[in-house]
Amino acid sequence: MSKNKTIGLTYDLKDDYLKMGFSSELVAEFDSIETINAIDEALVNYGYDTIRIGNIYNLVKFLADGNKVDLVFNICEGLYGSSREAQVPSLLEAYNIDCVFSNAEALTTTLNKAIAKTIIAKAGLRSARFVVIEKEEDIEGIDISYPLFAKPLFGGTGQGISSKSIVNNEFELKAEVNRQLEIYKQPILVEKYLEGREFTVGIVGNGKNARAIATMEIAINPDSDKGVYSYLNKSNYKEVAKYSLVEGLIKEKAEELAISSYKALNCRDASRIDLRMDKKGNLYFLEVNPLAGLNPLDSDLPIMCYLKNMKYQELINSIMDSVNFRLEKL
Repeated sequence: MSKNKTIGLTYDLKDDYLKMGFSSELVAEFDSIETINAIDEALVNYGYDTIRIGNIYNLVKFLADGNKVDLVFNICEGLYGSSREAQVPSLLEAYNIDCVFSNAEALTTTLNKAIAKTIIAKAGLRSARFVVIEKEEDIEGIDISYPLFAKPLFGGTGQGISSKSIVNNEFELKAEVNRQLEIYKQPILVEKYLEGREFTVGIVGNGKNARAIATMEIAINPDSDKGVYSYLNKSNYKEVAKYSLVEGLIKEKAEELAISSYKALNCRDASRIDLRMDKKGNLYFLEVNPLAGLNPLDSDLPIMCYLKNMKYQELINSIMDSVNFRLEKL
């Protein structure tokens, strides 16, 4: 797609939902106006016209009224359902409009952490053993050794994750699973807890042209929520988190695993892959964020770019170059 085309921006604005009475944790994945302004400005600077559409409710009206755009830059996370991230791309497919980032199929697959981990394992890539808990009785007979880690199956941005997510026995597991089931009204993923270092890898491109932007280690103060990259610590990252670029052999292995995971899950254009080590230093796939946060100051992907002296404009340009190359081959 050449420049001077019109790109619609679809997004969930956090302030809109807070005004509707939703909790700050429930809308943690949603975006600030600063993020929308930054994306809009970068796209305009790169030669595109833009229209701010907003959330899926606005998109429905926009399309029903007969409006059209050449492409949609979609960062909508959605609010309801196990396919919430796929709702906007699915609607756009019905109108034959392509969008930036992964399509509906990939977004549905990756939001379900169990399905994503199963695909990763089938691809011969390393991922921690897990079970899915829908009710307390499902805990009986778990044959994965403690400690374990529990988190909502469809959650994001640390939703539901705290120091209590690390469980060391059946009593703690039942208490934490019941807590999460009650609050988040969705199944809980329980996996082997990986006690080593944590990394995140930024990726742009498609297929054989997918490449890593950088690999960043995330180190959390162990006195804050037991060092877990939780909702609390993500909200207070400036006080408790240390981010640093990784080089050498670890970087090579991390990026090899991340790119292979990206391809296995059919992600496109750009994503962020989270990895973690076990006690022996073996790297494991943790999860993928196919709609990686793009807040110019607070999101992991822009942070790792800044550490590499890559400007925000360059990041958006790289994403759009990947999109254009993909569309030219269709």
